Amino acid sequence: MVQSMWSIYGGEEMITRKKFDFIKENYSQYASWAVWAEQEEKPKSKMGDLTILDPDINENLLSELNPEVVLVALNFSLDVKHQPWGNFHSHRPNATDYKTRFALKGSTLWGGYMTDIIKNYPEKESGNVSVYLKLHREFERNNIKFFRKELKDIGANNPLLVAFGNEVNDVLNRNITDLEILKIPHYASHQGAAPYREEVLKLIKNRARGN
Repeated sequence: MVQSMWSIYGGEEMITRKKFDFIKENYSQYASWAVWAEQEEKPKSKMGDLTILDPDINENLLSELNPEVVLVALNFSLDVKHQPWGNFHSHRPNATDYKTRFALKGSTLWGGYMTDIIKNYPEKESGNVSVYLKLHREFERNNIKFFRKELKDIGANNPLLVAFGNEVNDVLNRNITDLEILKIPHYASHQGAAPYREEVLKLIKNRARGN
């Protein structure tokens, strides 16, 4: 069972309903939370069920959310319009978001805030994004400024930044030196769900031990 942030933080929700609604209004078109509907028989089952992120339906939602964990991907791979909170919760047959659900279930990263460091730049190949950023440093800096504002707006005081893969880890490390960054493999890696979870949990455990 996932331990709720309500119990960890002495009975106080880290995200109030007012704050949740503010974040939804301003950021839900490209952000989400590391909370998913329960998996059924098939690994990708209910990945697109966004009712889990509706506090009017899921009464336990706010107690699970933790803005002091921020999971960061690079950018949108496709130029699509997401439903509110729809990023990282894709139900497309070829999507690999389901591995994130499987890996984070029961971990200290569950309930974290999820976002992309680069906004409004859809590109499937992360290498192409990296090349573009090297040639357009001002664009990168502007996205970092926006990300800083995003962190402030969600109420993150001293968050752990969790980088999905090398490219976003590089962007974060060359721009942000005052926050801890933990790199984990990208969910689109060729690993299966079970070895992916094993590696992610190992990295979380090593961090907790100070390794």
